[in-house]
Amino acid sequence: MKTLLTLFLAVTFCSLYAQSKLPPRLDRAHSFFGLHFDFHAGPDCKEVGKNVDASMVNNLIDRVKPDFIQVDCKGHPGYSSYPSKVGNPVPGFAKDQLMIWRQVTASRGVALYLHYSGVWDSRAIELHPQWAAIGADGTPSKNNTSVFGNYADSLLIPQLKELSSVYGVDGVWVDGDCWAHQLDYAPKTQALFTQKTGLNEIPRKAGDVNWKEFLQFGRDGFKAYVTKYVTALHAANPKFQVASNWAFSTLMPEPVSMPVDFISGDFSALNSVNSARSEARFIRNQGKPWDLMAWGFSWMGNEAGTQCVKSAVQIERELASVISLGGGVQIYLQQKRDGSIHNWMIPLLSDAAKFCRERQPWCQNVVGVPQIGLILSTNALYDKTNRLFGGFDRELTPLKGILQNLLSSQYVVDIVAEHHLTDINQYPLLIYPEWETITPEFKKKLLNYVSQGGKLLLIGPNSAFLFKEELNVTLQATPTVKNNGLACNGWIAELMSLSQGVVPGKDVVSFGKYYQAVDIEGPSEIAATITKYGKGEIAATYLELGKASAIRSSPVLRDFLASLVKEIFPQPLVTVTGSHNVDVTLNRKAGALIVNLVNAAGPHDSDKALVFDEIPPVGPLEITVEMKNRPKKVTLQPENRPLTYTFREGKLNCSISKLEIHEMIVIE
Repeated sequence: MKTLLTLFLAVTFCSLYAQSKLPPRLDRAHSFFGLHFDFHAGPDCKEVGKNVDASMVNNLIDRVKPDFIQVDCKGHPGYSSYPSKVGNPVPGFAKDQLMIWRQVTASRGVALYLHYSGVWDSRAIELHPQWAAIGADGTPSKNNTSVFGNYADSLLIPQLKELSSVYGVDGVWVDGDCWAHQLDYAPKTQALFTQKTGLNEIPRKAGDVNWKEFLQFGRDGFKAYVTKYVTALHAANPKFQVASNWAFSTLMPEPVSMPVDFISGDFSALNSVNSARSEARFIRNQGKPWDLMAWGFSWMGNEAGTQCVKSAVQIERELASVISLGGGVQIYLQQKRDGSIHNWMIPLLSDAAKFCRERQPWCQNVVGVPQIGLILSTNALYDKTNRLFGGFDRELTPLKGILQNLLSSQYVVDIVAEHHLTDINQYPLLIYPEWETITPEFKKKLLNYVSQGGKLLLIGPNSAFLFKEELNVTLQATPTVKNNGLACNGWIAELMSLSQGVVPGKDVVSFGKYYQAVDIEGPSEIAATITKYGKGEIAATYLELGKASAIRSSPVLRDFLASLVKEIFPQPLVTVTGSHNVDVTLNRKAGALIVNLVNAAGPHDSDKALVFDEIPPVGPLEITVEMKNRPKKVTLQPENRPLTYTFREGKLNCSISKLEIHEMIVIE
């Protein structure tokens, strides 16, 4: 009887769908706020759909009003949570929960996307061992499929076509993709490597001959795999929208080279604000529609009893870190094992939705205003890492440390790769943070940028070494890791970091000092230099700051970096004073300049505070904006409150008494 009912509902839905009697739905490019649910169904799921009904979905939509919803269809275990004819369904169904989600969302004009685990598919490998990626020791993976095998043709593409045609879903969010991809040593793959590269020796570990070439072969194989399945899905249904989770983010910081429709990823469940800060500042420059997912709960690995649903203010601040940079957002909560949702959590979602909707007019479809470009060098990263994609925590720690310090000094910062800098002169300042290599082409581009008046800051002795002739300095001995006492404003901070002595050449300006530990009466070394080059300047520090800062933050380090930046970039477009706990972002929309202020106070980076329900307000804040002409109107949004301001000699000055979470000064 249940099968007949499901068939009747499906036929009825398809009939309505074909007759176009359903309300229109936003595509991902025009969406702003969405929800994500999944439960990674497994062999324990024997009554899927039992408590899923139309009233549950309607209640969710009534109270939250999302643009889109993503729900489970196949998680990492590889079991389909709907009665698939081509996949590997769970043991039992009470109802077709996916059809219910589709019918209700379609009738309400809400787009429906699917959570589908791609490369990571344990059940597929259990049933088809030949689809597994093979490790360097010859051991097949139990979880990860090979992108060079038949998995995509035999399961992934047919199953997603089934979901597109039978269920009429709007698209898919492919999880477990780039970051689950591993090197494959199957005989077929090794032969293909030799065929494509002409190299016969197959490396087994870092340092072996052809290792970097084998890594690149693996990366290219993944891109070909995704291109294949996206192309096939678009051919079957041109409106079907696809994202490969974390592709073209900092986990895969490359130019967009696959036909994905949007970029998306789920940032850290714990250190969420810092995760959102860095990812949003990179992805926004990739030229694709994008959104980021906030976890609605905190968790500590697999420890029991440590999964805690976050508070509304906690989630709202995480979302503010994304929407202030022009991105869309979604919130992730888990479905129960039968596919139903936890209704008690809906108030969290509705509060967060209201927060975002109030800000949407000034956050969606904005264009960023370049100020400081913090360089994530894809070439230098790939030269340094032994991974394919993702897991670049060690390599990106210095960059993230520098970013957090700059944001804590209220600088406007983008994270940019080489391919983002087609119009390099739009950035008044570029920073090369502790990278050890640079391509000749990119070095030439940076030097040409400086010669025309740009400012370049090199962080750390390794980066300085790459430009030692242009810096006109003599580097002493070799860089060593030691306890450096960096001085600023009469105070010292101890940094265990790589450092190197330097002797400045003629007309090179020395900046700052560091000592042995905290002995300010002892010998010192020059912390940084500034060298004129053409019409611009190149500055460099001779001790690393980013990695040390990410491990142990210090106001001294923050202030030293801020003072060095101010020396070479004295007149940023916006200056905010009154608190270090404010992230500043500049956007333009419809002729207006929008200054975003996000409160970064509170224990958001502590694993001791899984949930907190209070963010201390900051302020009063003084804001100065460089402008050519007196504005017509200045308001504080989303309150739509006129702001009192002064305008003298090209400077607009205004203030706000208190910043709770996220507000915008809109200058028209």
